[in-house]
Amino acid sequence: LKALAKDAKVQGKNKKELLRAFRRTSGKQTGLGWSGLKRSDTDESTGSAGLAEEDGRETPPAKAENRDAHWVGKILAETGPCIRLSLPTLKLFERVHLVFYRSTEWTEKSLTTIILARIARWNFPEYIVSRSANIFASRSLLLEFEASLRTQHRIDSMLEFNGTPTKDDLRLVLDIFEEVYPRWKALLDEEQQKEDSIYATGEGAYLRRLSPAWVYTRVVHKGAYILGKFKQHEREHQVLNELLEQRLFHTSKRGDWYQRKALLEEHYMHLHLPSPPDCKTTEAKKKHWKRMALQTCERGLQDQLTHLIFHHDLQKRTLKLEKQLKVPKRQQHEFSHVLLTKPAERTFEGVRIEKSPSRNVSRRNSEQNGNGTSTAKPASDRRGAKTIWLDPALSTVVNENTGEETMVEGECSVEDMCLSSYRALGYKGYHSEGGIVRTLFAYLFFDVLFIYIPNVFQTEFQTCPLDLHTDGFYAARMSEVNARLNEISNGEAGRLITDVWEAHHERKTCVVGLDWSFDINDLLEIASAFPAAALSTVMKVMAQEYGQRGGGVPDLFLWKPRDEDTKAGGEVMFAEVKSENDRLSDTQRMWIDVLSGAGVRVELCHALAKEVTTQG
Repeated sequence: LKALAKDAKVQGKNKKELLRAFRRTSGKQTGLGWSGLKRSDTDESTGSAGLAEEDGRETPPAKAENRDAHWVGKILAETGPCIRLSLPTLKLFERVHLVFYRSTEWTEKSLTTIILARIARWNFPEYIVSRSANIFASRSLLLEFEASLRTQHRIDSMLEFNGTPTKDDLRLVLDIFEEVYPRWKALLDEEQQKEDSIYATGEGAYLRRLSPAWVYTRVVHKGAYILGKFKQHEREHQVLNELLEQRLFHTSKRGDWYQRKALLEEHYMHLHLPSPPDCKTTEAKKKHWKRMALQTCERGLQDQLTHLIFHHDLQKRTLKLEKQLKVPKRQQHEFSHVLLTKPAERTFEGVRIEKSPSRNVSRRNSEQNGNGTSTAKPASDRRGAKTIWLDPALSTVVNENTGEETMVEGECSVEDMCLSSYRALGYKGYHSEGGIVRTLFAYLFFDVLFIYIPNVFQTEFQTCPLDLHTDGFYAARMSEVNARLNEISNGEAGRLITDVWEAHHERKTCVVGLDWSFDINDLLEIASAFPAAALSTVMKVMAQEYGQRGGGVPDLFLWKPRDEDTKAGGEVMFAEVKSENDRLSDTQRMWIDVLSGAGVRVELCHALAKEVTTQG
């Protein structure tokens, strides 16, 4: 896949991103659409598989009218003859996987995990396995759940995987939403009855993910977005109210729903919904609905299920509405304790190394250019491309013949070049891109991760509860998580880390996110230098949004140890490294906002090439 991506000039960090990039550059979707999908995700056989045999040649000509046929031919040339499993057999194994693992995420490592555990190559934490025998009350519910997943996949394909959706795509999604909506309402009532009468506290939290209602709620969420696109604001407002009234499904979206509902009330609802009788003029109606928007923001901030990452936008809208409504100063909200500061900017100069393009790349570019001249660009000219730098920290090289030691500058990434520059300023640090944050979370929440919650430990071979990457994790353990956050706020982080390390480091227990290669003394220094309240805030974001916020953490984690005798000093800082080709992503901005709001220093570090050397 990487070789084909290089040939097609598409970029991606992993298989999923590469496939998405392929589809976007494809002449039409159908030819490549099957490449990354499970067989059961397609409704019928794809005719492209036989293209290579139609005229007796292995690969269609490169100038074929259908660009997809060209790439399918190249794929088949790489893979050789392919075997498609019988659809009923494949569906059977997928269904068995779903029922056994209680998970909709298929991974090729499912069986590998069991084997390695059996031969004692991996050690797993101790926890109580709780397998429920009645997750699916009937076969028909299981089949409906599978069908709902296929519907969700269709919607995602139209809205997210293939570039900007067309108006026809949006109308089709709206039709699916209207079809699903009555069934969603009925299932909501059924699930609420179960919650009220059958399930013990917290028991149904993860099982709800295996209900069609879970998938339909996501479809309804997408439907509300489409209603907004078509300016059906009254219906969108009604759907958002219904989404907020239920507290069982997709609670991580509640902050998003509050924000959108407040925006509709601020700008549009005076045109669609009735106002009190005393609101005679348009301005009076607008003012009434701005008050309603303010109440929506307040409810969103008070809702315990509203995740921390949404607080900043809700607070901004609250302050704006209070200003527009001329609320007296004494009655206004005070959010100065979380006002965001822009990250400081720092520039490090270094020597960048340019690699000359290979002959193959130059030849291919000149062929495509058509005039014999190469259009190959150096890597540094492409946005997002990795650049190579000289490491300012000298390393020792020993001559094998003479034994003579020489100090040389080695090649490194732009992040490592900046890390060496920070170390020269007295900082310790890691280029971990979130690895240190995930490791701290695993240490600090080890026992919370593995407390008994019904149905989230379905096998003996889990490195985390099944609901960790979902919004159900925080909701099901709110009291335990908040108690642990209080301990961290009170300066107990060092003790918690030490307890876990002493109990598990010899066995190297497999725990999600925990990298045993981080030195324990470094971790204890970090826990001591990290402001306790700020560390608690970062850990709360991880507890609420582990699945969504694992990425985007600034590249470098830096600290200066605290003097344990005087209890003075100590500093923690994050640095996001950007060369001239890089831009901040949305997830990176979110983490910068969270860290700044918690009072943690964040720097935007620019790498500037004071010299460029070219290597052949």
